[in-house]
Amino acid sequence: MLETPWVPVLTIVFLLTGLVCVGDLVIGRRGVPRDQAFSDAELIDINHCVMSVAMILMAWLMVDGPVAWAQVAIFGILVLALLPGYGRARGTSERVDVLGHVTQNLAMIWMLAAMPTLMSELGVGGGSGHAHGVAAAGAEPTPTPAWADMTNVVFVALSTAGALWWLYRAATTSGHRLHLLSYGVMSAGMATMLLLMNV
Repeated sequence: MLETPWVPVLTIVFLLTGLVCVGDLVIGRRGVPRDQAFSDAELIDINHCVMSVAMILMAWLMVDGPVAWAQVAIFGILVLALLPGYGRARGTSERVDVLGHVTQNLAMIWMLAAMPTLMSELGVGGGSGHAHGVAAAGAEPTPTPAWADMTNVVFVALSTAGALWWLYRAATTSGHRLHLLSYGVMSAGMATMLLLMNV
């Protein structure tokens, strides 16, 4: 479960990453006709705003059932919305960025779908609406299946790689450094959440 010190820390982390993207989206849409489609960069901002809200929710509550599957559907739609940006990306770095955002969404889908399984050792699997740290009534701790542990390790590794990539990009790119840094922080936060859910 998430221990008390982690909940406020991760809440602040994801709140800040979301605010960076909200600010950029608001500034970018100034003077733009309302019927104009979102650009690839704006879609990424929207994606990260939604992701930040979802991560904050998961930091505080056990998310499962219809709420979890509704979010899975949302992030699946966002994956499909982001993929065309790969073909429009200019250069290798931008293409890796797009793949990084898609991978973040896949990690979100995994996190939402697997949360009860990953946290089963703590006796909270299937306890919709229960805060982290509070076992569901009558729930018995059960070992997490090996396949779930291994899949989680893969997504932790991918999230960590994403964090390192965007931190590298932020350090070596002349523009959009705050955005790149926020992507790196988001990936690091996701890796942390996945680890905490599976300890």
